[in-house]
Amino acid sequence: MKADTVSSLHAARISRCYSDETAAGQDQRKPFERDRDRILYSSAFHRLAGITQIVRAGELDIFHTRQQHTYKVAQIGRRLAEHLLRDQPDEAKVHGLDPEVVEAACLAHDLGHPPFGHAAETELDLLVLDPTIVGGAETDAAEDGYEGNAQTFRILTKLAVRYSKDSPGLDLTRATLAATLKYPWLRDLRPEGDKKKMSKWSAYRSEEREFSWAREHCVGDDKTAEAELMDWADDIAYSVHDLEDFHRVGIIPWHEIISPDAASEIVQGALRSWQKDPSHPADATRRLTAALDRVRRKLIIFPSVTKEVYSGTREQRRQLRNFTSLLIGNYVRAIELTKSDAGPAVSIDPQAADEVRVLKHFARHYVISLPALHAQQYGQRKIVRDLFRIFLLEGKQGNMKLFPKRLCYIWEDNQHDKPARLAADCVASLTENEAYQLHRRLTGSESGLVLDPIVR
Repeated sequence: MKADTVSSLHAARISRCYSDETAAGQDQRKPFERDRDRILYSSAFHRLAGITQIVRAGELDIFHTRQQHTYKVAQIGRRLAEHLLRDQPDEAKVHGLDPEVVEAACLAHDLGHPPFGHAAETELDLLVLDPTIVGGAETDAAEDGYEGNAQTFRILTKLAVRYSKDSPGLDLTRATLAATLKYPWLRDLRPEGDKKKMSKWSAYRSEEREFSWAREHCVGDDKTAEAELMDWADDIAYSVHDLEDFHRVGIIPWHEIISPDAASEIVQGALRSWQKDPSHPADATRRLTAALDRVRRKLIIFPSVTKEVYSGTREQRRQLRNFTSLLIGNYVRAIELTKSDAGPAVSIDPQAADEVRVLKHFARHYVISLPALHAQQYGQRKIVRDLFRIFLLEGKQGNMKLFPKRLCYIWEDNQHDKPARLAADCVASLTENEAYQLHRRLTGSESGLVLDPIVR
């Protein structure tokens, strides 16, 4: 690639929507370092300490919160980028790979998750598409519903508070914004539309201008290299660290997993999830069977993991840490950059990708299907629905006295957006503890203290 072309692309990557990067003053940091720090110090990132990863935040100290998960995704993402910069410097230059951008995208990737995780995400999508369910009007609806990834982009470009109203969001560079787009398209709900764009997408139409700006130098629906690494780092952290939590509390029956008798059920369960992707391969069963066998061979060299009930002994902790370290190391080394800047930027070893699919199935099968978790989520969806209704109906009436002060600006600064979108913004801005307390106060089940603002 010619030097002038590289220079031009770099200038485009470090540009910002509202500020001039050349006017950064005495700031000692490079542009992407500033992005990373802005995200880390944002209120939206702070909120993640009170958000579910799988089990409700605060239930037991042993479980990851969404923030703890995010820190680990960021660490893995940075190591992925550094590994590729060392091993493939020429290809890294072609793709403009920068570890700061990868880490920034990883830190941002879950900002849009509402309280109570995916159960609330599904509930909010239903309500934003059809607010008449809770007494709203059809004209209140936002046509593209709710999705955590799209909410992340909305936070970064509109809802986060750093500058004046004329410069909404964190004013991140184009490269960092593009790296946060795990599903780099808008939602397509047409019956004849692209199926992959129906359930997952990374921007609402209310942020279409910012989305187009961030993707200006991208080709088609391909993710940037840094977005690919963020996505893979998220998969690694989810498939390894969450299982570690549930091993510690005795939910994952490793003795059953390593038994040949369980192979068919595990493979079929993982296959059902993979078949939701229209591009799943014809030999998926064979590949998943082989992946399960490889995971088992890794497991059996750690007998404290597979044969003992975890009680926290030194040897159990040592073996568990070595097992997770082995997996993560394998998956970090399982990627390479492509040589061309056209098409996918990252190639993942199919064997590693298949193993991650199997590991993710363990969490779905043994944890997410727990009846107690489903009972919790039933109640949590009701809380989300009640809060959405209150925010929607009172917000339309301009009854800001009812709103926590921290949420008033959402309605005041974004009056061109649909009321259902703004009501969802309010719900999604809460931690889980805030949601519980605010719900009790607003529904009259508990008055709380007059001097306690709940939402700070």
